Amino acid sequence: MPASLQTLILLTFSNVFMTFAWYAHLKDMNNQPWVIAAFASWAIALFEYLLQVPANRIGFTVLSLPQLKIMQEVISLTVFVPFAVLYMKAELKWDFLWAALCLVGAVYFMFRSA
Repeated sequence: MPASLQTLILLTFSNVFMTFAWYAHLKDMNNQPWVIAAFASWAIALFEYLLQVPANRIGFTVLSLPQLKIMQEVISLTVFVPFAVLYMKAELKWDFLWAALCLVGAVYFMFRSA
């Protein structure tokens, strides 16, 4: 499997854990003290790091650091929008599309010379 595809897959799963670690406590632990939510988030974030660190190490063999960062940001929003709409019940807005289009531009500029 190509290194860039391995990176994409690992970063996608990493971002799923990251999104839950950062935001799920707002819905599921809203009545708990923030310290409890922090420890729960750290526990979830451990799995994020177990995927993110190898993803970046693998990706850095074929991508530049700026390319890795843009890839991660695009994946992050790709994971975040369904999470926000489906799990957190946030209203789907046109702003999500406009933000995505800005990221498409960022991807173009970061990868055009690759």
